[in-house]
Amino acid sequence: MALSRFCRCGTLNPPAKNTTKSRTRVGTGHAAAGHDAFVFHILQLSSETTQGCTVAIEFSTTARRLGIFSAVGVIVLGGAYAITLTVGLLSLKSPQQPIGDPMFSILEILIIVMMPVMVALMVAVHAWAPSHVKTLSLTAVVFMSLLAGVTCSVHFVILTLSRQAAFAGQPWLSLLLSFRWPSVVYALDILGWDFFFALSMFFAAPVFGGTRLTVSIRMLMIASGVLALAGLGGVVAGDMQLRNIGIIGYLGVFLVVACLLAALFSQAKPLAPPGG
Repeated sequence: MALSRFCRCGTLNPPAKNTTKSRTRVGTGHAAAGHDAFVFHILQLSSETTQGCTVAIEFSTTARRLGIFSAVGVIVLGGAYAITLTVGLLSLKSPQQPIGDPMFSILEILIIVMMPVMVALMVAVHAWAPSHVKTLSLTAVVFMSLLAGVTCSVHFVILTLSRQAAFAGQPWLSLLLSFRWPSVVYALDILGWDFFFALSMFFAAPVFGGTRLTVSIRMLMIASGVLALAGLGGVVAGDMQLRNIGIIGYLGVFLVVACLLAALFSQAKPLAPPGG
């Protein structure tokens, strides 16, 4: 069965043929609380028959706002991270040198702040997903949460402990709390960004499709995941320069995904509340 998806966003009109319109009403408990409902119409057409059906997705006002604000947050924080990283790299006399303060500390803080926002964005994606792919979108939320837990722990420990006098003079410090390969925190960071992030993108991608905007989100999510996963080649080869491939995926491409998600959620048009 070929599935085509038509979202009631902006000025997009539903197809003239083989469609039926359905509206879902919020339950009495939600109506009493004053919640609006957002309904997106999905047209499912069989490639072998002309009989169609419509499935309605309820997307609440709260979920829409969460999606917009978290997408914008990822764009702002991710853009600030990219700028800071570029300035830090350009300040190095040799590519082998680590980025120093204050740029390094700014990067650590930006990552810690950005991770809850990324999780919130995936929660909004899960809320937006139709029922038949909510299992996949929930899995995407779980993997993004794993990434957040791992990377926040890593960067908080680096930020707070690595400069303490009790740690600074220890001969094993570089093997535990440094971003020079091999080290424990570096391996955990790679696990989070090059593996958990990639899985989150792969499970979230099938949620989108049908319009040019949603197909673009799907393809870019897949590309972001593939590039992030390719960063694991640096571990296999023992060359961390290869890991830069992953950075393109979870920093560059994912920022574009966040921009498109912000556009998608902002185009969602609310239906009139029941009785309104």
